[in-house]
Amino acid sequence: MTETAAKTVEKVRVRLGASYWKLWSSSVISNLGDGVTAIALPWLSSAVTRNAFLISLVGVAARIPWLVFTLPAGVITDRVDRRKLMWWSQAFRAFLMFLGAAIVLRSQGSLPDPGAVQEGAATENLVVYSMIVVISLLFGFAEVLYDNSAQTILPSIVAPEGLERANGNLWGAEMVMNSFVGPPLGSLLIGVAFALPFAFDGATFVVASALIFFISGQFIARGGNGDRAGEKVDWWDEIKEGVVWLWRHPLLRPMAIILGLLNGLGSVTFATFVLFAQESLGIDAFIFAILGMAGAIGGVAGSFAAPRISKALGSGPSLYLTLIASIVTNLVIGFATHWSVAFAMFGVFSLVAVLWNVITVSLRQTIIPDTLLGRVNSVYRFFAWGMMPLGLAFGGAFVAGLESLGVARDVALRSPWWFSAAAYLLLFFYAAPKLTTEKIETARAAGVAAKEAASESVERSLDLTREAIAETGTPGVVPPEITEE
Repeated sequence: MTETAAKTVEKVRVRLGASYWKLWSSSVISNLGDGVTAIALPWLSSAVTRNAFLISLVGVAARIPWLVFTLPAGVITDRVDRRKLMWWSQAFRAFLMFLGAAIVLRSQGSLPDPGAVQEGAATENLVVYSMIVVISLLFGFAEVLYDNSAQTILPSIVAPEGLERANGNLWGAEMVMNSFVGPPLGSLLIGVAFALPFAFDGATFVVASALIFFISGQFIARGGNGDRAGEKVDWWDEIKEGVVWLWRHPLLRPMAIILGLLNGLGSVTFATFVLFAQESLGIDAFIFAILGMAGAIGGVAGSFAAPRISKALGSGPSLYLTLIASIVTNLVIGFATHWSVAFAMFGVFSLVAVLWNVITVSLRQTIIPDTLLGRVNSVYRFFAWGMMPLGLAFGGAFVAGLESLGVARDVALRSPWWFSAAAYLLLFFYAAPKLTTEKIETARAAGVAAKEAASESVERSLDLTREAIAETGTPGVVPPEITEE
């Protein structure tokens, strides 16, 4: 590691700036709405069907865009102003939520009382169920574009030495809104009307979109595809460039695969979680929301503790904690008979999940070249998030299949937790030798050094261009200054 790279990697406190805090505020507000919908959507789904597989299809619809749209989204992110992509994505999601609220409001009279849903009450309603699936699908496409743009815009707003702090702030705030504030509020809004949470979420996206709109500057990848925004897109070649770069990287390739398996196994358990919570744990909408608060508590603790844990244990062992916690928490939840046990386990898992995110997201933002950041990030997320719809579909089919074989409903709803715990154990033995502190810090230092070299090369090119203009400029006219936007 060079002396310059070591100084860059060293974690120092830096000023994050006004643009970052607009981005942070936008994220906080939109995640508040997401937290509200996170309770309302599964509760509404269980009000119109009790079929485990149909319930899982709602989650599949929301996650399938990560499998089919992530790679093209990376190309778009590297060619279009990332701020504009975020702004339009938020505005589109606001439209979807308002549309959903209107459809649910028209069907409100035919839906069961929200308090009776936990007892298994449901009214088959094809219109509302279809609306949930379609809006979840379209919402997922917008989410892919927004999330990829949000992660790739951050290095243009925050200096490399401030990325872990900036990401930690974002992850912590998102956890609070998504899991601590939003869900209890969502349970209260459901009690008033099923349509109200969706209207509220739409309003939060309007505000979030406005905050993104007022971030100043242009955020197109410099020196690469962003400079050719008007040219015809060769989708395959540009996607291939991102795929090849990640696949050849000795650390990011196994890290993407491991995260994909982590998320896929997590989705197996959450495919029918609303049914497990209602029938096996016997909880109502408010306690269902309280379970989410455990995630917020763990998330906040993780956002503050992540840098300290990483420094004390090293990056590798810190990532091992996520894998070990996945085994333990899934096994315990599978045998739980009271919601408080699940509450404790969700808190533990959320803490280590934020630890994983802070380390790995900051690492990617540091080592991936800006000209490839959107595409490589999208390939990474293709592995990481693309496994979710597969896990959700498997989880729903797994429960439905066990029931068809005569397995008791309660045992069938618990089985995905036991299955995932065993699979996480196997994953730990695969991942441990590939995610060592030495490998992570070596990759980080190499990435910083490469970016510094690229920056020096750009500066030299600019100097040569200025000299050429000075020699050939129009007589009597001061040659224009060349600056980077």
